[in-house]
Formats: sequence, structure tokens, C-alpha cells
Amino acid sequence: MSDSEIVMYKSSYCGHSLAVESFLKRRQIPVKLINIDGDVEARQTVMSINNGFASVPTLIFPDGTHLTEPSFRQLRAKLNLESVGLIDRLRRIFGSN
Repeated sequence: MSDSEIVMYKSSYCGHSLAVESFLKRRQIPVKLINIDGDVEARQTVMSINNGFASVPTLIFPDGTHLTEPSFRQLRAKLNLESVGLIDRLRRIFGSN
């Protein structure tokens, strides 16, 4: 793993894994993908991180932290990607009170 690469454990059977993978690729964020399907060692790693559960996607960040089954809001926050929500956009247009 490089200093700036995220490691993402995924499964071919998990739609959220595919969505997170696509999210990272669209933003050109370096990621090493590890499929736990049929990979006993990878599955054990994920289970050790997630209290015995093979929960995917599980992402390990270069700073050593991890997120399991993250929402896109959590990912944007962790990756410092600004995404202005609808409420904030409306406040900008109409002013906040």
C-alpha cells in the first residue's frame, strides 16, 4: 500500500461495495481493491476489524483509520470533499434566517 492509497475490502455480491468503488474511481482516488470472496485471509482481516462480521465495504485509510459500510456523506467528510447539500444551496439562494 502506498502512503496515499486506500485499501478497500469488497465483495462481488455487495451493491454498496460497487457503488463505493465507483464513487472513488469517479474522483480518481487511489484505491487498492481486495475482494473477500474466496480469499480466506482477506475475509479474516475484515472480520477482525469488524468484531467477527465480514462487513463490506471496509476501507482502511493511509492514516490507519477505517470505515465500514460508510455512507457517501461519511466518505466525503473523511476525504475532505465538499458537497453542498440541498438545504445549504437553498440558504445561499434565499439567505438564511
